[in-house]
Amino acid sequence: MVLDDASAEFHEFFERHHAELARLAHLLTGETDAADDLAADALVEIWHRWDRVRGADHPVAYARGVVANMARSRIRSAVRERRRLDLFRLHRSERVHDPDVAAVMDVRTALARLPFRKRACVVLRYAFDLSEKDTARTLGVSVGTVKSQTSKGVAELRRMLGTRTAGELTGRRR
Repeated sequence: MVLDDASAEFHEFFERHHAELARLAHLLTGETDAADDLAADALVEIWHRWDRVRGADHPVAYARGVVANMARSRIRSAVRERRRLDLFRLHRSERVHDPDVAAVMDVRTALARLPFRKRACVVLRYAFDLSEKDTARTLGVSVGTVKSQTSKGVAELRRMLGTRTAGELTGRRR
């Protein structure tokens, strides 16, 4: 099979960045099974716009933005579905009270509790080691927003996980 230049470039882009995009999707959604699907869906979108994307200054930042937007949509859909289910449960005559027992809170659980923008900033800054500028470019926000959301996100993680654990997570930056 002979590939034209655009196809070959996209194939190389796919091979180089698919795992990273799947990891980003996993950290943003907390869903292992959905991560590869989200990354694949994002790459399909990128392929459809490949002529524009490959000419961009930062194609990887664009790809991360697509993954972040798809993850946000997935989370919003899940929240809406949970609300519908909760309404259904409220109308049932018998109510089941499941105790909320969290014996150990791991990092993924703590991240999942953060609002999306804070979670995205923390994940991109610390798990992907992106600069504030690259994080801002990826999320389509200002550098100031990245700074404040990262700071607030780390503070919330510290409250949830304890100072020592959160410090270990974010200790690479100062």
